[in-house]
Amino acid sequence: MNILVLNGPNLNLLGTREPAVYGSATLADVEALCRSAAAALGAGVQCRQSNHEGELVQWLHEAGAEHRAGRLAGVVFNAGAYTHTSVALHDAIKGTGVPVVEVHISNVHAREAFRHRSYLSPVAAGIVVGFGIEGYRLAIQGLVHKAAHDAPRPPAAG
Repeated sequence: MNILVLNGPNLNLLGTREPAVYGSATLADVEALCRSAAAALGAGVQCRQSNHEGELVQWLHEAGAEHRAGRLAGVVFNAGAYTHTSVALHDAIKGTGVPVVEVHISNVHAREAFRHRSYLSPVAAGIVVGFGIEGYRLAIQGLVHKAAHDAPRPPAAG
């Protein structure tokens, strides 16, 4: 079982950007946490980050194909500010059918009003908000659990 972790704009600035909001952990720390969390569950993980919306859309399209082929459980996705603006990301998630867990390091609902609206939430399999980078571990655990429960079960012997 494999999981794709996508990080959107400005997440490459973790550790230096607004540490009072996002903490002192870097993107490398997030990726190490994700690899460890996935390995503990017997899963593989690939991490990617982009500041470009179109690249994120393309990666979601590829993830959809991998999911349909049975090679990908789903995507952990911190879309950053695109969460609140991107119909394209919404449509990519909906169109591909890949299970996505939306992740936010901070509690976006306790912040500016423009951050309260997510274009991704309506098409996400789940949402993890406000647990710092630990939210990535929770999202990985959720995807693995979902994949195990959504997998076709063999008929009962009888």
